Amino acid sequence: MATTKIDGIATRYEVLGSGPPLLMYSPGGFDAALEKWRTQGIYAEIQFLDQLPKHFTCITFDRRETGQSGGRVERVTWSDYVRQGKGLLDHLGFGKAFLMGGCMGCSVVAAFAVEQPETTLGNVLFWPVGGARYRMTGHQRFAEHLAFVHQNGLEAVVRLAGESNKPFGADPRGGPWVSVLRHDKEFADRYARQNVDHYKAIIAGMPRTLLDRDTAPGAEPEDLLRLSSPTLIIPGADASHATSAARYFQECIPGSQYWDVPVPAQNSADTNARVIEFLSKVAGTA
Repeated sequence: MATTKIDGIATRYEVLGSGPPLLMYSPGGFDAALEKWRTQGIYAEIQFLDQLPKHFTCITFDRRETGQSGGRVERVTWSDYVRQGKGLLDHLGFGKAFLMGGCMGCSVVAAFAVEQPETTLGNVLFWPVGGARYRMTGHQRFAEHLAFVHQNGLEAVVRLAGESNKPFGADPRGGPWVSVLRHDKEFADRYARQNVDHYKAIIAGMPRTLLDRDTAPGAEPEDLLRLSSPTLIIPGADASHATSAARYFQECIPGSQYWDVPVPAQNSADTNARVIEFLSKVAGTA
């Protein structure tokens, strides 16, 4: 593992394999550490990182505010996540790359493709998050954290972070910076001393930025309709990864390929083969 500073924020990353660069935005919602590609749910079954590095230079990293990466207390937007990935590509010397997202990482990939079309060779969206239940659950998490801060203060959030290893999604009381609070004492000290009313305003605004629709968040449909980068979409089918979210991307992204295979049939061999086939064909024409 290695660490670099991007936009003033520490970013932990790993590079595996060789071939065309593939920037991989980790699954895991607000706990998107690079290990999730191997350990979380469907990803533990598919094991993309056993196959993709044989064909591509796979760049995995802890998204800001998760894993061992750092963070900054601000109203985080999809563009901030895009900036981190683009900065990592610049750090590694890649002017263009394929993008792959899992779960919430799909929304970042969509935003990246819209904001950085000259950098984007093609996109893989695996199990995009979205749907009404995903939005409602996300808003509820921010509301629970806001209520905890209102009742107990910021020092209580720091204490809670030190007493548990649960991420924001598992215990919303800890908030979206809970991972950074655990491994960065200086950050925790600054966090506890900040203006609590300003902090509550930031928390109140974040879900309106990140969880603003019942389809798939990340990019405006009018911008998706103008995308020219080839895109493969592989659907999920649960409360956080509504199939409608994947269909939404298919509807909006011109020429996108939708792999219409039900979740139980998305086995490791066939799924890896489909992703490799798609990326290899695009690489051959790039």
